[in-house]
Amino acid sequence: MSGKIDLTGAGLEKIFKETGALLEGHFQLSSGLHGDRYMQCALVLSYPDLAQELGRALARLCPEKPAAVVSPALGGVVIGQETAKALGCRAFFTERGPDGAMVLRRGFFLAPGQAVAVVEDVVTTGKSTREVMDLARAAGAAVVAALAVVDRSAGESAGLGAPFASLLKMNLKTWTAAECPLCREKKPLIKPGSRPGAGAKP
Repeated sequence: MSGKIDLTGAGLEKIFKETGALLEGHFQLSSGLHGDRYMQCALVLSYPDLAQELGRALARLCPEKPAAVVSPALGGVVIGQETAKALGCRAFFTERGPDGAMVLRRGFFLAPGQAVAVVEDVVTTGKSTREVMDLARAAGAAVVAALAVVDRSAGESAGLGAPFASLLKMNLKTWTAAECPLCREKKPLIKPGSRPGAGAKP
């Protein structure tokens, strides 16, 4: 990617399409819901100049400078790092422990009273964002913002309990497995993350 980057809603949606990051098919999302389109943000973030500009754009949406950005692995790691770089603060990421709960590992820790921003690539139900926020608050930190490149939550993000902002809102259909029309049509189910052959060539 080169030249001036258009990060307006229409411009960012165009970037997703051009990089092959807006996929069509039958997908199981990290939330467990099924959908007919999937935002593979990793393909967009694989371009360092785009990742940097998206991080800068998210940093401008943060209402105050935090001491740290915290993101859920794996999807939030790259954009969390770039946002923290733009904000001039540290970047941590959470992982799931043996019981499935979000934890901080690798020597990462949050101090009581520390201001943090939670940064994601894509928010669907807001579940992982809430889990990271709960982890931060359990450590005594203050969550000053939740930020995402793409908000496809159809309003769910409004209940996060902290100021929320995204660069792009997309209303993409989702269903539970029991309600999914694609399951009834017996279309192959894809669990995104390492889909071979996806993405546009640079």
